[in-house]
Amino acid sequence: MKPFHQLLKEQKTLVIPGVFNAASALLAKNAGFEALYLSGSGIATGCFGVPDLGITTLENVCEETRRITNVKALHATSLLVDADTGFGNEADAVKQLEKSGAAGIHLEDQVFPKRCGHRPGKEVISPEEMVLKIQNAIKARTNSDFFIIARVDSRNVIGFDDAIERAKKYQDAGADAIFAEALESKDEYKKFVDTLKIPVLANMTEFGKTPYLSVYEFESVGVRMVIFPLTAFRRMMKATEEVYRIIKKEGTQKPILNSMQSRDELYRLLNYYEAEEIIDKK
Repeated sequence: MKPFHQLLKEQKTLVIPGVFNAASALLAKNAGFEALYLSGSGIATGCFGVPDLGITTLENVCEETRRITNVKALHATSLLVDADTGFGNEADAVKQLEKSGAAGIHLEDQVFPKRCGHRPGKEVISPEEMVLKIQNAIKARTNSDFFIIARVDSRNVIGFDDAIERAKKYQDAGADAIFAEALESKDEYKKFVDTLKIPVLANMTEFGKTPYLSVYEFESVGVRMVIFPLTAFRRMMKATEEVYRIIKKEGTQKPILNSMQSRDELYRLLNYYEAEEIIDKK
């Protein structure tokens, strides 16, 4: 596993797709990605079927983190994990997620229970309280390469100028990068980049406040990391919904066989054949 510091030295803009379980992480790794992202919303929705409203716990996130990082084929990838508001104890969150194999986390400056960063009704804590969270998180890590990102959520609550001022304070507190949440234009990202000395992360989520900007557009204004948190999950959910409707209507899966992952493709993804040979030799 490469530290995020190293990955950022090697790539102008690091693209980090969202994964929602170990199998999807393997698919992302095979597509060529070195860094992966595990979102709190993905865990809440995909694993527990509940809204992303602070319902899931630190242990829930750690368990899913371990499921991904324990897969031998994924040891070369670096996992960034959504730590929400710190689960009431940001120092413990750092310790537990570092122990679970995460390469880094992001903490947000929302009031608990948090909301999706692109939804109305969210509230933010004071920048001073967030500075303390960042400092506590930094003190708690045992590996200096463990990446701690501070997420700024005030753009749509108090305004752009407040978000910039918060980002500067979080930088001074020692954050390794700034997650500029729900910005509304490429120019706003450029202003963040131009103001700060540490990397800026953009969230290219769907159906939110941020316009659809390509990785190349983000790169042109100096954004160093771009996450696509639930893109694969949303596509998977839509496809799954279609499967169930077809089975209910047709009574057979024949119409969609050609759009399925084959048994052989799945087995190759999981290294099934190699594992089978080992069992047969025993």
